[in-house]
Amino acid sequence: MTTTKSTGSRASADRLARLLNLVPYLLARPGVDIAQAAADLGTTGRQLREDLELLWVCGLPGYGPGDLIDMAFDGDRVTITYDAGIDRPLRLTPDEALALVVALRMLAETPGLASREAVERALAKIEDAAGEVAGTPVAVGLPGDVARLDGLRAATQSGRAVRITYYTAARDETSERVVDPIRMLMIGGRGYLEAWCRRAEAVRLFRADRIDAMVELDEAAVVPARASRYEPREAAFQPTPDLPAVTLRIGRGGRWITEYYPCDEVRPEPNGEWLVTLRVTDLAWARRFVLGLGPEVTVVAPAELVAEVHDAAAAALAAYAVPAATPAGPSGSG
Repeated sequence: MTTTKSTGSRASADRLARLLNLVPYLLARPGVDIAQAAADLGTTGRQLREDLELLWVCGLPGYGPGDLIDMAFDGDRVTITYDAGIDRPLRLTPDEALALVVALRMLAETPGLASREAVERALAKIEDAAGEVAGTPVAVGLPGDVARLDGLRAATQSGRAVRITYYTAARDETSERVVDPIRMLMIGGRGYLEAWCRRAEAVRLFRADRIDAMVELDEAAVVPARASRYEPREAAFQPTPDLPAVTLRIGRGGRWITEYYPCDEVRPEPNGEWLVTLRVTDLAWARRFVLGLGPEVTVVAPAELVAEVHDAAAAALAAYAVPAATPAGPSGSG
């Protein structure tokens, strides 16, 4: 089966938004025609009927008579007869308020956040409404090297070039380069510096926790007009058809690979193993990756990678080999 990006989360979010709008709409228009309601809410009559069927099993904990949303139908007209309290303003418990305050404080510290002012305004309102609860001392910080993130953010704002020492995992090497910062981004829960790399003469993403050292230079950052910016996305690595394809046979303990890495194809086999095809930046990275997974993964293709993994594994085993014991000489009396 070929894997495709799931749209389930988006569809669920859209449906939740419709349901939240649907109840107050119906409360304000008792006996409204379903076709008219569908037109007003920007959906189809069939979808609206399905949403109404779902609303019938929504309500307060207990979920028995008197807890669930109820409605009455008269032909193609519908009226909400019990709203299960959905018309009342939401009131947060102290624990909920504190959790929301902590989440907003962390969001405000996220690198590359475009709407920091909006987050800070929302945080101020919630802290004011929460009162003493919001004053509970809670240290909030992002995972990783916070000082490094702050330094990168400062360099980006100052408009100066930066010399960095960077570890490239794909090639397993550390290099020094001068970059012209563009902005900070948060991708997949990690901080990245988007910058013009003078060595590569292109825009690159540098993962903050892989920058071993940095020095802000006295020269201004200059980003060429031809530089193309990265589009915000869920993962820094985006596979393309021109990259090498690797096929692996994985056991049950290695199935997490299909959730962590973008895969072109995932095909279950009768014995419970999966054949997985994915794109990699280069085969050297793929060799190190496979060797680190141990017996849960077997390389199927390409043949070049099969040979490299076999040779590396054989060399590792040979390093652990115990030399044969030297036979003792004959013993006897002199």
